[in-house]
Amino acid sequence: MNTAKLLATTAIGSLVMTAPAIAQETQENGADDNVIIVTASKREATLQETPIAVSVTSAEQIEDSQVRDLLDLQTLVPSLRVNQLQSSANTNFIIRGFGNGANNAGIEPSVGVFIDGVYRSRSAAQIGDLPNVQRVEVLRGPQSTLFGKNASAGIISIVTQAPQFEFGGSAELSYGNFDAIVAKADITGPLSDNVAFSLSGNINKRDGYVEDLNLGIDNNERNRWGVRGQLLFEPSSDLSFRFIADYDKIDENCCSVVNIVDGPTGNAIRALGGVIISNDRFGDTNALNFASVNEIENYGVSLQADWALDAIDVTAITSYRAVSSFGDQDIDFTSADIVQRSEGRGEIDTYTLELRAASDFDGFFNFLIGGYFFKEDIETNGALEYGADFQAYADLLTNGNYSSLEPTLRALVPGIPAGAFGGQGQGRMTNFLYDNEAISIFGQLDFEILEGLTFSVGGNYTNDKKSVVQNNVSTDVFSGIDLIQAGFNAAVAGGATPDVAAVLASDPATNPFLGLRGLQFIPPYLNFPNAVEDGRTEDNDLSYTFRLSYDFPDNISVYATYATGFKASSFNLSTDSRPFPADFIPGSPFQSPAPAASPIRDAGLAVTNLTSGTRFAGPEEAEVYEIGIKGQWPGIAFNLAIFDQTLEGFQSNIFTGTGFVLGNADEQSVRGFEFDSSISPIPDLTFTFAVTYLDAQYDSFDDGSAFNPATLGVVPANLTGLRPAGIPEWNVTAGATYTHNFDSGSFLTLHADYLMESNTQIAEGLPQFRRAVEQLNGSITFGLENGLQFSIWGRNLTNDVYNTTVFPSVAQGGSLSGYRNFPRTYGGAVKFKF
Repeated sequence: MNTAKLLATTAIGSLVMTAPAIAQETQENGADDNVIIVTASKREATLQETPIAVSVTSAEQIEDSQVRDLLDLQTLVPSLRVNQLQSSANTNFIIRGFGNGANNAGIEPSVGVFIDGVYRSRSAAQIGDLPNVQRVEVLRGPQSTLFGKNASAGIISIVTQAPQFEFGGSAELSYGNFDAIVAKADITGPLSDNVAFSLSGNINKRDGYVEDLNLGIDNNERNRWGVRGQLLFEPSSDLSFRFIADYDKIDENCCSVVNIVDGPTGNAIRALGGVIISNDRFGDTNALNFASVNEIENYGVSLQADWALDAIDVTAITSYRAVSSFGDQDIDFTSADIVQRSEGRGEIDTYTLELRAASDFDGFFNFLIGGYFFKEDIETNGALEYGADFQAYADLLTNGNYSSLEPTLRALVPGIPAGAFGGQGQGRMTNFLYDNEAISIFGQLDFEILEGLTFSVGGNYTNDKKSVVQNNVSTDVFSGIDLIQAGFNAAVAGGATPDVAAVLASDPATNPFLGLRGLQFIPPYLNFPNAVEDGRTEDNDLSYTFRLSYDFPDNISVYATYATGFKASSFNLSTDSRPFPADFIPGSPFQSPAPAASPIRDAGLAVTNLTSGTRFAGPEEAEVYEIGIKGQWPGIAFNLAIFDQTLEGFQSNIFTGTGFVLGNADEQSVRGFEFDSSISPIPDLTFTFAVTYLDAQYDSFDDGSAFNPATLGVVPANLTGLRPAGIPEWNVTAGATYTHNFDSGSFLTLHADYLMESNTQIAEGLPQFRRAVEQLNGSITFGLENGLQFSIWGRNLTNDVYNTTVFPSVAQGGSLSGYRNFPRTYGGAVKFKF
């Protein structure tokens, strides 16, 4: 396919549920407006011919639904869920109930995000607002055969408009409630006969929707902007080069937390003069002692070369991307100065190179073969520090014992560092250096064994190597004290023999100091690499796909697929990075019975109050059985996929309030179906409907984590046989678009879409906290023949409220915090196309 045809078919690919005005435009260009071109299989093909479960969202749908950023995309794709967590840089994408990766820089997402063929490895590099989006393809199920180690749950592929050899552009200005201002502009055109350019920019600003009653400011604002430039060089009809450079910046006060349960520590905070907006899980007010900081710079360059050699198309894509971030947050989420967390500076540098060749033979055989190289370097720095009120807060929780016992403990335990217990500024400082190199070789062979009947086999071999260096320091004096040792020495001083003293020191009934263990938040660290832990992983995997597909003559196609997927090991780059139980058995040398031998203790590396956990999670291995049917006729189209999907070793990442518990679920599965359709009973009216059903469960997860309903703390739990929290059983979207074309050349478009998620448990172990979603969006657009358009729009018009996430309140045992969704937003827009 030559470049001119490629550009033409790519433009056609932006039409998903084609609006009449757009259909008229494609017909004028001589194209079939009922054809949707996608690149889900890394080559151009119609949606009907692509035997993959893929949803395509066009630029027109994005515009009609007033999708403000990627968070809103889930209202159009029922199998996709998007959660924003504690900062602007932490966003989770979930497909068919599988997905992770935000919050913890050491975890790559299970859902890979690609923008113009370039992999974005972390959510901070994925959430910037992209102007001039042409389409968004969501590939459901494991896609590792063609996309490698970052696609065990699926793919989000965002395609932007390439530069055009015809002068044009657009400018848009939108204003809405919360003083929301969105401005976008783009221009494109020729620089010469074979060089075209495009330049685009965007601004997205909005006041926060949560009022801080203590600081008198608003939280959860939007404040981001970006620019993007492209050059398209076509030295011949068979060769093209596309160069892209972009920069975007986020500087926001985000993200506000609501108090879901005000536990027993609430009275202590109020005694300090602190304010908690108590038990208000859907509230729009809070009280902090300083504003959050979220600063993210995301930039990069890429070069794509496409060369048509007769019936073989060669594509090469190379890129460099960088993310620089800084965050600071009051993580006790009260107006008292108890504890704060600085995410510090995070630096991510990513290099990728892909080379592939795809055939377009007329015979029974075709192929795609390629190679991929990935290198990433990450440095994260952070701190968690006690505030000015922490010591007084700890005294209130312990009837003054936290401070008053300091002289006694110093006398009983030699070597306690200088500094008051819980002094302001004490805490932990973290530093991780992370390096990842991976190489993949992939390919797919297609055999048309009968006319219309194709057998495909594909494979991907990946070698992935990671290394991490940890340098974490705890300056928390109290957390470094062995309270069992204190009880032991007190018993010996009282005349007990060492054997008796060890028994007395191990029993909370006879060792009063053990009642203070709940305030030992930040014990000393054992950094790695060390003599026992090398801080390295290496994974090798062969993922593969077998598929049989058949195109019937009457616009129906069917397929059956068996495929596997893979995601490499992920490191726990958080305060909860601790040795595996196989390497260390916790305990004090003064307890009874004494802790068993373990490699770390035998090597003399044990430090006071060290506990076991995880350094990394092993790889994910996905498997799916899927059958699908697609049909398309004038005015009617549908897609149905029925699947049984399993992930072994799903990387579970549980937020504990100050860190993350990272582990592998032995086996998690989901069975269900996805159906989407569009119907145009008359040329001016299109209805869309989609439904997803997911029957999910933990098939085996003996060492999971869940909330203890009594204490509301995260504890080890056997989750085998349970339905994973956060996965709705039913997800339904429906939409309607009507366009009336006037004789004058003007048009009027009316659009509405609806999202429903069935009632779902939010967090493991807390069945009483659930959410159900019903959201309505709509817009009205009037366009003039000269390219000027006026719109009014609204999102979440029902003002549906729910909690997206629940986690333990920091330093407040027995309390729960969480995040609520975005409220109703509405506004108007003016756009000019030329």
